[in-house]
Amino acid sequence: MEKTFELGVMELSIMALMDDYRRAWALRYLREARVELFAAREAPKRASSMIFNAMRKAQAAIYHSLGDPVLIEEIIQGNLSQESSVEEPLLRCLVEIERSIQEVANLSNAGKEKSSRVAEDVLQIASDIVNLFLSEYRN
Repeated sequence: MEKTFELGVMELSIMALMDDYRRAWALRYLREARVELFAAREAPKRASSMIFNAMRKAQAAIYHSLGDPVLIEEIIQGNLSQESSVEEPLLRCLVEIERSIQEVANLSNAGKEKSSRVAEDVLQIASDIVNLFLSEYRN
C-alpha cells in the first residue's frame, strides 16, 4: 500500500522515496544527533555547538526520510519567510523545526538549558517522523 503526503507543492510517496540508501542516512543522522546531545551534557564548554549540531542532524534525518534533502530544504526555506501559518501539517512541523534551530543558534551560552530542552524535543519529533516513514516503508 502506497501512502502519499503533501509537502508544499510536492506530493511525497513513501514507496518512491524511502529506499535503503535514504533509510540508512536517516538512521545514521538520528544516531549521531543522539550522540551529539549526550556529548553536550558531558562537555559544557562545547555544549552550544554540539546542541546546534544535534538539531541539524535530527533535521537531516527527517529530510533524508522524506526524499531529496536539498529539495526539502528549498521548500522549507521558501515557506520560512511566510508570515501566515503554513497549512499542511508536515510542512508546518518542518518549518517550526527550522525556526527552533535558528532560535537556538541565536541564544547565548547562558541559554544552554533551554537549548538542550529544545534540542531534545526536536530529536524526539525527528525520531517519530523517521520511524513513521520507516514503518510505512516496511509495510
